[in-house]
Amino acid sequence: MVLAVIGVGLVGGSVAIAARERLGATVRAYDGVEGVVALAAQRGAVDVACSSIEEALEGAEIAVVATPVGALSQTLLAVLAAASPDCAVTDVGSTKRLVVEAISDPRFIGGHPLAGAETAGVQNARGDLFDDATWYLTPTSKTDGMLFERVHRMIVALGARPASIEAANHDRVMADVSHLPHILANVLVGQAAASLADDGQPIPATGPSFRAATRVAGANSAIWTDIYLSNAEALVEEVDGVIARLQTTRDALASRDGAQLTAWNDRAAADRRRLLEVRTPAGAVQELRVAVPNRAGVVAEVALALGRAGIDIVDMALYPSTDMRDGVIALWIAGEAPTQEAARLMVELGFPASPA
Repeated sequence: MVLAVIGVGLVGGSVAIAARERLGATVRAYDGVEGVVALAAQRGAVDVACSSIEEALEGAEIAVVATPVGALSQTLLAVLAAASPDCAVTDVGSTKRLVVEAISDPRFIGGHPLAGAETAGVQNARGDLFDDATWYLTPTSKTDGMLFERVHRMIVALGARPASIEAANHDRVMADVSHLPHILANVLVGQAAASLADDGQPIPATGPSFRAATRVAGANSAIWTDIYLSNAEALVEEVDGVIARLQTTRDALASRDGAQLTAWNDRAAADRRRLLEVRTPAGAVQELRVAVPNRAGVVAEVALALGRAGIDIVDMALYPSTDMRDGVIALWIAGEAPTQEAARLMVELGFPASPA
C-alpha cells in the first residue's frame, strides 16, 4: 500500500508509523509547516518527505489528512483535486458536520480517531497510539463502498475499532464528552483564580479534585479555537443545558434542600459508572453475509444502521457479482446476539442476511 499523510503531527505521524509497522505501507508525507516533514523522515515515521500535496499523492491508495480543524476543508479539497479517481481520502478532524457538508466527493470518508496524548508533534508520534481506540467514520449516501471498505480495513489494521455515525450525531457526542469539558475546565480555573485572589492574598494550593477537573484547561488555542468554532452549534445547546442544570443545583442549595442534593449526587455517581463502563468483547466474532444491490450509498447505509444500533463492525469485505448489478457485504461482528440483531436490522432495510 502507498499511503499519503498530509499533516505530520502527533496523529498524522502516528498513522504513518503504524501503517509502516503493521501494513508494510510506503508512506509519502507533506506538511505545510517548514521542517516538520523532514523531522518525520529523520525519525523514520515516513518513507518519502514531499514538498507538495501533489507529490505526496503520487500513487497513493489512501490519503489521510491530519491538519488542524480550521484548515481541514480547504486541505481536503486540495487533496481530492490531486488524488487519483480510485484513491480513498479520509481525515482525523474532531468535528465532522461542516467538513462533510463541504465535501461531496464519493472518495471522501470523514474520520475521527479518539486517540491522543498530552504531548504534540511528530516527535511524540508512536505506532500504538490507536490500539483499541474507537475510530469514528462518517460515510454518506455519496460514499464509494469499495473505498469505504479500504479505509475501514486500514483502521482495523492500525489497531483501532471503526464505528460508523452520522456527522451531526458525531459532533453532538463530541460536544458532550470532549469539547464541553474543555469549556468547563476553562470556566473553573477562571472562577477560582478570580474568587481566590479577590482579597489580594496569594492563591492557595489547589486540591486533587480541582487539578483533575481542570487538567485540560487552556489547551492549545491554535487548535481549540477552531474546534470551538467548528462545533459552535452543538456546543451552544450543550452550554445551555449546563446552565439549566446549574440553575437547578443553585436553587437546591439556596433552599437548603438536602434530599434533592443527595438525589442529584447519587444520580451523578450512577451516570458516571454507566458512562465509563469499559466495553468488553461480546463473544467470538461471527460472519454475517448481506445481499445488497449495487447502488451508491448502500455500504454507508448498512454501516450507519449498525452504528446507530451500537453494533461495531470488526471487519468487512465486499463481493460484487460478476455483472456488477448486486453483491454481498460480508460483516464480521463480535457475539451471537449482536450478529442476530444485525441480521434483523438488515432484513428491515430490505437486504437478505444470513450467518456464513
